Formats: sequence, C-alpha cells, structure tokens
Amino acid sequence: MEGLPSQLVFIVVLIIVFLFSAVKVLSEYERAVIFRLGRVSKALIGGSGPGLIIIIPFVDKMIKIDLRTITMDVPEQEVITRDNVPVKVNAVIYFRVMEPNKSVIEVENFVAATSQIAQTTLRSVLGESELDELLSQREKINRKLQEIIDDHTDPWGIKVSTVEVKDVELPQDMKRAMARQAEAERERRAKIISAEGEFQASKRLAEAAAIMAEEPITIQLRFLQTLVEVAAENNSTTLFPIPIDLFSTFMKSMNKGGE
Repeated sequence: MEGLPSQLVFIVVLIIVFLFSAVKVLSEYERAVIFRLGRVSKALIGGSGPGLIIIIPFVDKMIKIDLRTITMDVPEQEVITRDNVPVKVNAVIYFRVMEPNKSVIEVENFVAATSQIAQTTLRSVLGESELDELLSQREKINRKLQEIIDDHTDPWGIKVSTVEVKDVELPQDMKRAMARQAEAERERRAKIISAEGEFQASKRLAEAAAIMAEEPITIQLRFLQTLVEVAAENNSTTLFPIPIDLFSTFMKSMNKGGE
C-alpha cells in the first residue's frame, strides 16, 4: 500500500505527457500532414486542421505546413542576353502551398526547390530575350516566368501567383552608349520639329507676300510698324532704308501741280 501513491503519481504524469503529445492546436493558416507508421493517414488526406487535432504519440508523425503566401527573393543572376549584352538581374517570387501532402511527399524542401527553379528559369528566359525587350516589355517577361515556374512546381502542390523582375543592372559602357543614343534621338526630334516649324512659317510668309502683292499699301504699313518697334529700343542711332514707294504719292501730286 505504501507504493501505491508513487504509482498513481507516475500514471498521472504519464497521462499528462500522453495528452500533451497527442493534442495539437493548429492556427487558421496551418495544416498538418500526419504520417502513421510511415504512411500518410488515409483519413487525413489533404492535411488536417486548423484547430484542435489529436494524434497517437509514438505512432503518428506530424509535419506543419504554412499555407500563407511566401515572398522569396531570387538571388542576383548574371545573364547574357540574346544580343550578347551581359546584365545582372534579380527578381521576387510569390507562391503558396495549395496541397500540403504533395509539398511534403513529392519534394524534400519545397522552398529551396522553388528557389532553384526560379533561378534557372530566370537565366533561361532572359537569355532568350534581347536587351530592348528586357527593358521595355517587363510585363511580358514576368508573365512568361510565372507560367514556366508554376508548371514546374505544380506537381509539388505549389501555386506561383506572381514573378517580378526587380532590377536590371547594365555595364557602365552600355549605360553611356544608351545615354548617347537617347541624346542623339532627342537632337533628331528637335531638328525635325525646328524644320517643321520653318516649313509652316515659310507657308505663312508666302501667303502674306501674296496678300501684300495685291495691296501695296500693306508693305508701307508693315514698314512703319517696324519703325515703331525699332524706336522702342534704347538705340542712339538707327539706320533704315526708306522705300521709294512712300514718296510716290507726293511725286504724283507734284507732277500734277507742274502741269
């Protein structure tokens, strides 16, 4: 009888340890993949949880899987584009586990595996693209990367939602060449705009000349307007030619008077 209390204490402790080992609580974003004697429990296909679950200690092995979206940086990769330009690029990938069982059974470490697939796919896709396409058609490249990586990770129960190329680092000589190209393009556009302006101005001048040819008095009015504009400036001496047409009226009057 004296040994009975110690036996009861041992049994109580054993029951408490059993309960702590058997009872598990999973958060809303977690699922459990349970192996019973090395095999996935048929009653728990698709994962168990969230909430309270009970397993058999020393018989069941539980692996927790997080179902939240994982944001992973793809390390910087050195790529040679199709037009033989070396660039350094990095990216970010967003993915989540859709089938917990596959993510445990089909691949050893789905995060590391997804990272490796993303790196190799990034080098492969960008190596098939030209530099101009890489800089100007980023959305198209991102969509192609997402489709390829998602196809590779689908057997693992992984869904890749988004892939974004974050940064493209160009060699310094290529940056200088692109700057010169952009400057030359701006100069070309400026010359075209200037030539177009001169062409339109010449058309307007031709129309104005035609009107002045019909009405000679307009030439005299234009000349007088020019005198007003010159007189407004602070010039000490102003030299200007006087058209003979200004005196034609007076000469006609004088001729009539002499007759």
